[in-house]
Amino acid sequence: MLYIVFMFELKHNILGFGEPELHTALERQLWADVQWQAEQIERLIEKVKTLTGKIAVLEVQLAKAKKNSRTSSKPPSSDIVKPPKPPPTQPNGKRKIGGQPGHPKQERAPFAPSAVDEIHTYTLDACPDCHYDRLILLPDAARTVQQVEVVATPLRVDEHRGLAYWCKRCGKIHYAPLPPAVEKGGLIGPVLTAQIAYMKGAMHASFSTIRKYVRDVMGLTLSRGHLNTLIQKVTAALEHPYADIRALLKSEDVLNVDETGHKDNGDRFWTWCFRAKDYCVFTVAHTRSTEVLLDMLGREFEGVLGCDHFSAYRKYLRECGVLVQFCLAHFIRDLTFLTTLPNAAAVDYGNRLLEKFRLLFFAIHQKDLLTPASLTRALEAVRDAILKEAQRNVPEVKEAQLVAKRLRDYGDEYFEFIDTPAIGPTNNAAEQSIRFVTIDRHITQGTRSESGRHWCERIWTVLATCTLQGRSAYDYLVEVVQSHFNGQPVPSLHPHPT
Repeated sequence: MLYIVFMFELKHNILGFGEPELHTALERQLWADVQWQAEQIERLIEKVKTLTGKIAVLEVQLAKAKKNSRTSSKPPSSDIVKPPKPPPTQPNGKRKIGGQPGHPKQERAPFAPSAVDEIHTYTLDACPDCHYDRLILLPDAARTVQQVEVVATPLRVDEHRGLAYWCKRCGKIHYAPLPPAVEKGGLIGPVLTAQIAYMKGAMHASFSTIRKYVRDVMGLTLSRGHLNTLIQKVTAALEHPYADIRALLKSEDVLNVDETGHKDNGDRFWTWCFRAKDYCVFTVAHTRSTEVLLDMLGREFEGVLGCDHFSAYRKYLRECGVLVQFCLAHFIRDLTFLTTLPNAAAVDYGNRLLEKFRLLFFAIHQKDLLTPASLTRALEAVRDAILKEAQRNVPEVKEAQLVAKRLRDYGDEYFEFIDTPAIGPTNNAAEQSIRFVTIDRHITQGTRSESGRHWCERIWTVLATCTLQGRSAYDYLVEVVQSHFNGQPVPSLHPHPT
């Protein structure tokens, strides 16, 4: 009974009705224990609140640390350190070596008769099994093997002599002039110069690697300095084709742009890629700012610019009023990142928007089944639904608030492709073209001078443009170097030469 009365009084005390009446030492001791436990509970509650806040912060940081190519702009190669093992197809758990079941056999096409230098014919005098010597020839059933081989000495050495003449009147020795290609080329002719340039540019080969190749395979010893001189000759030969195609950018109706880092003698530079339909222009700049866009495209650019949401493009949009298509692939990765956060409201918000974007791309993939007008109406309906959904029940999470703000401020720029179908909803065109540059950066570790930067932007422009036009970059380099050495007009990279 005493305990019940005590608890009743304690309850009144907790609710603010004053201290209970303590009559005995035991009651006073119990009351002291209760007060101590209440203080401990309050401290633990505060500690739990603090730790809960820290856990929420750490969960967000963990989600950011676990970003991959689906939830950020990281390349797919960064997703894995070691690829997963393929499923076993054999009882011992290992796959069978070679072609897998169901894969069609791949065989290269034979050389055309005009490409064959010599034909060797072999005959039988008797049957190899029974030695019967009256065999019947089947001329159309011959077994044919075409074999390619390099010649023993792949180099031809020509000696050019300009005979010397003495002039009695001026008292000087004069030499007969050599051909322009010999004077400008020196030791290395135009075709070999183009081959070295192709190895350096298209194959990411270092000067040391090229030096070993020409020494061990061709029997020619060249210094690294001489190889660098050859590269500078090709750089000079590409000056006018590069300038001509760069000038075309300002008049394009549709351009995709992207940029990536570049190291020059330890300093930070940026490689910019401007991708048109039939050509691609690279430039290496000291900055990643709007200054590059103003220099390459000017303030009066009237086309549509496909790009990501980087600040330089947003500033160019504000200052010059150009039409822009922000990349939806980047935006969808940000939405996917929302679904990895520990906040349930953010996950729900991200999933709601992702579902709407699935409808958008489903409509895009039905373009062959719809009339242009029907496709436009479908895309506009989904666009309106996305913009409305983005502002509904936005959770109090920074990443979600940022997504809502971007669609609120740049809704037109994320859906410009509806009015300009040629631009497309993503910036994949520029990202695909610049991937080669990223690979080259990892292999070569960048450049060391202004002349090296000029070489990179010109050879990358040639390689990417020839790929888009279905041309051989090597054949084009041979033509360029031969024309340059002979003092003739250099062939253009223009997609539609006059």
